Amino acid sequence: MPYFSDDIIEEVRSRNDIVDVISQYVRLARKGSTYFGLCPFHNEKTGSFSVSPNKQMYYCFGCGAGGNVFTFLMQYENYTFAEAMEALAERAGVELPKQEFSAAQRREADRRARLLEINREAAKYFFMLLRSERGKQALSYFRGRELSEETIKKFGLGYSDQYSDDLYRYLRQKGYEDEILKESGLVTIDERRGGYDKFWNRAMFPIMDVHNKVIGFGGRVMGDGEPKYLNSPETKIFDKSRNLYGLNLARTTKRQQLLLCEGYMDVIALHQSGFDNAVASLGTSLTVGHANLLRRYTKEVYLTYDSDGAGVKAALRAIPILKEAGITAKIVSMTPYKDPDEFIKALGAEEYQKRIDAAENSFLFEVRIMEGQHDMGDPEGKTAFYQEVAKKLCGFSEKLERENYIDAVAAKYRIAAEDLRRMVNRYGLKMGLAGETPGSHRYGETAQRGAPERAGTRKKEDGMKQSQKLLLTWLIEYPVLFTKIGKYISPEDFTEEIYHKVAELLFAQYKESGAVNPAQIVSMFADEEEQREIAGLFNARIHKVETKDDMDKALKETIVRVKKNSIDHRTLAPDDLQGLMKIVEDKKMLEALEKTHISIDL
Repeated sequence: MPYFSDDIIEEVRSRNDIVDVISQYVRLARKGSTYFGLCPFHNEKTGSFSVSPNKQMYYCFGCGAGGNVFTFLMQYENYTFAEAMEALAERAGVELPKQEFSAAQRREADRRARLLEINREAAKYFFMLLRSERGKQALSYFRGRELSEETIKKFGLGYSDQYSDDLYRYLRQKGYEDEILKESGLVTIDERRGGYDKFWNRAMFPIMDVHNKVIGFGGRVMGDGEPKYLNSPETKIFDKSRNLYGLNLARTTKRQQLLLCEGYMDVIALHQSGFDNAVASLGTSLTVGHANLLRRYTKEVYLTYDSDGAGVKAALRAIPILKEAGITAKIVSMTPYKDPDEFIKALGAEEYQKRIDAAENSFLFEVRIMEGQHDMGDPEGKTAFYQEVAKKLCGFSEKLERENYIDAVAAKYRIAAEDLRRMVNRYGLKMGLAGETPGSHRYGETAQRGAPERAGTRKKEDGMKQSQKLLLTWLIEYPVLFTKIGKYISPEDFTEEIYHKVAELLFAQYKESGAVNPAQIVSMFADEEEQREIAGLFNARIHKVETKDDMDKALKETIVRVKKNSIDHRTLAPDDLQGLMKIVEDKKMLEALEKTHISIDL
């Protein structure tokens, strides 16, 4: 990964005004000193997405997305930091220093670039052939599937010629050698036959990564050839277990969930009907890599697999993978139709939306399929079904969640909730819970993870985190406070780890330059979750107050709470006399602080 100095990072950031950059993606309206719009990262009707020209930061009070101009491009465009740097440097006319790569790194980068070039050239060629006399059959196929010209263009659909060396000869004319063509997966080089194409006489579906770069292809045979569908083999730029068809388009959807399909045509049909959140795995079952990729864009996936037995099996395989990745799954029923494409052609987009709205909870779907595997008319079969369900309910680690599902299953399958609960508890004990009935932890784990939280403890901790966050926001909004409270508050008083790091950087900035630069601080943290949390620290809601006296009072109360917590938070060794003296001094300071009037000069 390229290395950039702090100075060049700050130069690029400071020369890209965040309001100008985000305005290219989001319609913003000015309210006071801040701009607001609809958040591009979650679906909302009231604009809670704020962009501050003073802080050079954005923050959504709805979903918590936030950061500086780099973070925005990384979140919206799914760029790496290096890619965001390059894009913003080019926008601002900043020449980035040339990175020093080893000879092996240069060769690898050049190879990847050439493979991407070859795929792009192939996609352009297939697209051109579709509109030629040779592509009439494929064009007729796409139109027979009721695809508009706009949709064909949007997905870059094309045709591979009936002659098996057509693409090979075209790419050779473009100057590409056999070795790199073979590596692309588009061509096979045989000593006897020479070069011949992987795809020929097929309707072509370019596969793009999230940056809209062509990394592979899918092809549907024209006529009776086999296989009916064919995908590019895996290459240096194409890993089918880590890419999803249509994600380059779906990642910018305003919908809260993604629709996961089985085939290219399902994705295309859904997009054409207004469902711009549809994606599909690439001729393979859902993998952990797919789930991790999905998690970057959504917390909820609706499975719109085929309604046949194979589709049901695929859904049953996908549910635990999605759950493990922290994604909620729901199942869209397309009965009596086979797939989304067929459903929409028969009943239309409005009816499909109703099916989405009525999507089935994935656990209840699994239970329903389990029911079909038992003879519910036979007492023994019925008992076996309840036993299997009870074992499955033991998988819920949270007591409240488990209780909710017990109630839901009991209501649906006409069993007394208390009877099902006893069965669940019995299986929980058999599965290794150390002498307890099911609690808030997963069955099979011992109960020695620590004492339960005391009532009110969590609330108190959250309140203190909020006070520390609020004080950091005060300092950003009113830097004059550094001189007013510097003798009372220091970075050491921020007891949350990340708050403490941020406070150190903030105080150091003010000491060095007499000003603060919160957007620069965000760039000092590489982890996306940390950047998001820091954006929240600098955007705590300062509640509106009626008068300046009320504001001063609120500020002082916040400072006193933070200082008192800092003192209470310290732990000393019995022989730490210096530490003890410091606590005594700070307690005297706290008493003085409580009697001191602190004012913000507005």
